Amino acid sequence: MNDPFELWRLLWSTAMSRGLEHLAEAFPTAALRERRQADSIDLTAFPTFDGVRIELQTMLLLERRAPTWAQDVPVLIVAPYAVHDASIADFAEGHSLARVLADGGSHLLALTSWKSASVEMRGYGIDAYLSDLNVAIDDLGGRASLVGLCQGGWLAAAYAARFPKKVAKLVLAGAPIDLVAAESQITRTLASVPPATIAQLIALGGGMVSGALSFTLWSGDILPEFTAEAALQCAGDAALVDKFNAWNERTVELPGAYFAQTAEWIFRENRLARDCLPALGRLARLSSIEAPIFVLAAANDEIVSLPQATAVKSLCRSTKVVVRIEPGRHLSLFMGRRTLSTAWRDIAHWLNEADGAVAARQ
Repeated sequence: MNDPFELWRLLWSTAMSRGLEHLAEAFPTAALRERRQADSIDLTAFPTFDGVRIELQTMLLLERRAPTWAQDVPVLIVAPYAVHDASIADFAEGHSLARVLADGGSHLLALTSWKSASVEMRGYGIDAYLSDLNVAIDDLGGRASLVGLCQGGWLAAAYAARFPKKVAKLVLAGAPIDLVAAESQITRTLASVPPATIAQLIALGGGMVSGALSFTLWSGDILPEFTAEAALQCAGDAALVDKFNAWNERTVELPGAYFAQTAEWIFRENRLARDCLPALGRLARLSSIEAPIFVLAAANDEIVSLPQATAVKSLCRSTKVVVRIEPGRHLSLFMGRRTLSTAWRDIAHWLNEADGAVAARQ
């Protein structure tokens, strides 16, 4: 994709491959953006959770209430904010990591359900999301264990580095942490797209990034790998396949400022791994993280390469880091039946252990 015009070709071909009705997603009108925002809240998509605890500018904080006698530290799932909505954490019966975590402990469980961006949010950058994450943790009691999924992982790691005393334990699943440790689909794509091209696309979108554009940038060359069978680690269930395909097409819009900062600071400049990511007035330094860390990575991850995820062990030197590598691809880390019944059950137990001790499986 050395020619910037190739990005445009991919953008439109991706929209067309998903159906002619999705062509408008490439550059949606303000009216469509507002309609999407109004329609984006569907609590039936999160069966593990009881309801909304608080609503913030960037998210709905969903909660599953703990028993009244429970005194455990809350567990907050930090969903990715890149392409799809937060139901990746609570997809379906037998394919819900939120359910596994809920069944594995008596603690209060919460989830960041990031809002699809409205026009008013176009100037929101990374700090806006860190700030609301901080408010959410304060509302949960001021200290929580964080479970960061994919791009929610780098955000959770940045938060734990910025506020080390407020994070009890940290789970990073399929999280891009050190982007120069190896190539991946995302880094290869961004390397071929000049920052000026991204700025132009954001400007054409009125300061917004459409779901079609983010889908193309993050996964445009690997669409065949995004199959229900690979993600769910099962086959033969037509209803589940239909549900997955509907979820895969239900993309969210992003503020242009957040998208540009993520593309440049996290993926192109690798600031988090280099201890120079601006985070609410200070630099987030991974070496400052005090919470024990559990790293979950997929052996054949096509989005976040294995070294990008497992570099946590060498970068977070002030704490104990457990690394577990599971067979499968990127989405199977969060939805796969086999991964949920093995690795995520162990993660649930690890979150409940006093010292975070659990055997790594490689």
